[in-house]
Amino acid sequence: MRALKALLGLLVLFGGLFVGADRLAVNLAEDKVAEKVQSSRGLNERPAVEIHGFPFLTQVVGKELESVDATMNGLTVQVGGRDVDVTEVDVRLSDVRLEDNFSSAVADRAAGSARISYQDLTEAGTKGASLAYAGAERAARNQVRLDVNLTLVELTLHSSVEVEDGDTVALHAEDLPDLPVAEDVVRAQIDRKLEITGLPAGLKLEKAEVDEKGVVLHLGGSNVNLAG
Repeated sequence: MRALKALLGLLVLFGGLFVGADRLAVNLAEDKVAEKVQSSRGLNERPAVEIHGFPFLTQVVGKELESVDATMNGLTVQVGGRDVDVTEVDVRLSDVRLEDNFSSAVADRAAGSARISYQDLTEAGTKGASLAYAGAERAARNQVRLDVNLTLVELTLHSSVEVEDGDTVALHAEDLPDLPVAEDVVRAQIDRKLEITGLPAGLKLEKAEVDEKGVVLHLGGSNVNLAG
């Protein structure tokens, strides 16, 4: 009986040591991933990285992680050819393959979101027009306020916000009033298709939603390397 108790005690001790070593290893790995993402993406702040799944060490041996969450601010993309910092970037990577002697991690699937402010969209979009929150009722219809200053004409309109082709945010003014110029002439100045480039390879735009602070872009993709 004493031998059995001693054996059980050793098993508990070694189990505790293994768990402790496993958690230490995952914490070190999270720091290294965060450091690499910050460096490769030119971030001012280190992102928060969380590696899921237990035990971590057996995942490393198998060269595949269950999932990795990453949250960051200040990721620079190009909107309509202009550099823009997107904020509140939150990405979950699933089935992450460790490649190139552990120097690269590629996710089979990824999903997440990021935010672009109205000010940044305005500066990247239409000259003489500004975007702003239009209230809860319009937001529920995925519309924003569009204040337009055309030649001799000032208008307040509402534009719908949609994603096209996986890389473009399209702004389309709704309910144009009667004007002394052709509608297509007006739309040529206020409707815009803003291509967004510079996201991690493999991530695409799936849809856009508006709220008080800006436009939230929902992202998805496959074979995504966040630090690549």
